[in-house]
Amino acid sequence: MRFQLTLIPSTNRSILPVNYQYPLAAAIYSIIQQADEVYADFLHETGYGHTGTLKRFKLFTFSDLRVPFQIRGDRLYLSGSTVQLTVCFHISDAAENFIKGLFMNQQVEIADKKSKASFTVQQVEAVNYLAGITRNNGVVEALLQPMSPMVTGRKNAKGNYDYLSPEDEDFIPMLKRNIMEKYDSVNELSNEDYQVFRDRISIETIFFSHPPRSRLITIKAGTEAETRVRGFDKFRLRVKAPEDILELILNSGCGIYNAMGMGCVGVVN
Repeated sequence: MRFQLTLIPSTNRSILPVNYQYPLAAAIYSIIQQADEVYADFLHETGYGHTGTLKRFKLFTFSDLRVPFQIRGDRLYLSGSTVQLTVCFHISDAAENFIKGLFMNQQVEIADKKSKASFTVQQVEAVNYLAGITRNNGVVEALLQPMSPMVTGRKNAKGNYDYLSPEDEDFIPMLKRNIMEKYDSVNELSNEDYQVFRDRISIETIFFSHPPRSRLITIKAGTEAETRVRGFDKFRLRVKAPEDILELILNSGCGIYNAMGMGCVGVVN
């Protein structure tokens, strides 16, 4: 499920860290934990997976904040009177009212050691993300655009990620691999079914007149656990896949570090 949140700043001059993704993720987890500690702990500590999978996934993501701003050093100075944020969960439609009630009128604080900004959630709207999608014999086609940097990586000999540009020949294969690992984590596929579903996914990169934009994001900035990841936006993906796989992509994001606000995508109508 996908929800658009409208946030109202508590002051006329809100200042955020440029790398606000981790503190925003922490703020969202805090709101969830107040209402449903079990689900919050599941997202934060456990995630989706089964005994046959090596990886576990939170299947949750969120977009960049959509608001006018100016960059000064390592701070964002917001100038808009409202802020738009999309949050996505791979959960049943029956949870729509629960999620709406969870966020409505909540306070969202985004802070680090240098600054803090507070917002009130004024509106929570469920997004019909399958509107306008073409269907053909159980396969759907959609044009997707990153709403936050998309991070895709290939493990090197040291076990670390080499981050891939959408122009890299391994970008699509690694993206498909990640999608299938997530799909397997909730469906527990046999080896045969895994291959069948993988072969039904088609992904094509579509570029504008300029190359995709590269963005370096620091997670847990200023701590011993500080991590830098490189993501890309300003490009599109044309995806053909079974409908439940497309729903998974839209609900949980593309690529890696989704729960830190990476790889949130939206449908271009």
